[in-house]
Amino acid sequence: MPRMGKNLERYLRRQSMPSLWCPGCGHGSIARAILGALDSLSLDPNQVVVLGGIGCSGRTPFYVNTNAMHTTHGRALAFATGVKMQRPELTTIVTMGDGDAVGIGGNHFIHACRRNIDLTAVVYNNGIYGMTGGQTAPTTPTNRKSTTSMWGSIDTPFDVAELAITAGASFVARSTTFDFADLPALISKAIEHRGMSVVEVLTHCPTYFGRLNALGTPVEMLDYERDMTFAAEPPSREDIVGKKRVGILRDEAWEDYGTRYRAMCEAVGR
Repeated sequence: MPRMGKNLERYLRRQSMPSLWCPGCGHGSIARAILGALDSLSLDPNQVVVLGGIGCSGRTPFYVNTNAMHTTHGRALAFATGVKMQRPELTTIVTMGDGDAVGIGGNHFIHACRRNIDLTAVVYNNGIYGMTGGQTAPTTPTNRKSTTSMWGSIDTPFDVAELAITAGASFVARSTTFDFADLPALISKAIEHRGMSVVEVLTHCPTYFGRLNALGTPVEMLDYERDMTFAAEPPSREDIVGKKRVGILRDEAWEDYGTRYRAMCEAVGR
């Protein structure tokens, strides 16, 4: 993994280190990729807002040296919508866990996608509720164990990226913490896109998901991520059975909600 490097320090709240994430957690890799994206775009920290909800991913705004908001569980997108409508010139990034985004925050997620609001939503998907005790999440794979499904989950999990596409987000991508080297560039593309951008990142929780499902060390869990995914253009049908597609899944241009709203206000003289 690349070292932090001095060029990213202006985006990092060093006084908040070390992080509260468990040793080996993939969330630090995602946060580092967000910093790399900000740096590659040469964004002014004063013109960036990072928002988080409740859960392990919700700690991200504490560590990023930009404008930041720590919001309530499942409501980060609602707060971000308010920020973007009032200050459309700001780059607005929302960091959410899978439970935060499509569990308690599910309605906010689908309606933000439906409206195509100009936000970048990074969903940290570790397939479990990591902060509150390892319970089954809306994304826990069928037959995988959690503290509330000790014989294996019988639920069908949400596919976060496909849900975003169906709901109407105009940029949707999926990656993993195994593919860390490519993640900053992917997040950069999402930030540059005008409209609702969703980047689902499959990440690893060694404390609960890995331990309960006997997936080994954090490094071995990265291999698990590699083995459960395939590139956006698979070579054959056999390569995709039981796996998730990674890469850019949608990149289309249409008018974002803020632009439509301001045009309406101008038309009616408001």
